Amino acid sequence: MTVTAQEIECVRRGRTGPGGGVRLTRRGRLVLVVLAVLILLAGLWMTAGHGAAAGTAKRHGASQSGRAVELVTVGARDTLWDIAARNRPAVDPRITVQRIIDLNALSGAIIQPGQRLALPG
Repeated sequence: MTVTAQEIECVRRGRTGPGGGVRLTRRGRLVLVVLAVLILLAGLWMTAGHGAAAGTAKRHGASQSGRAVELVTVGARDTLWDIAARNRPAVDPRITVQRIIDLNALSGAIIQPGQRLALPG
């Protein structure tokens, strides 16, 4: 039985036959695992904004307690503070502003003219 130079080279490199595939070292496997985890985390981070607010939006027309809510359209110079003070003058505007933010699932206190907001009843 004769052994070819190609078979000797394969044995020397640790392959079982010609084109035996890629062998990963311990460091190579670690790099692949870290890369896969980073890709997974990046994907979760990019989609987190879409799923984070799921279920927080309230229906217009009814609040959590079942009371009717009033809809207002934001004017050119309106702020949440002004709207809260006009809507419930006897209540601390800070409380009403927070309730408006929660009821409308706003990310902050920034509102735009023409935007429709549900006010707490």
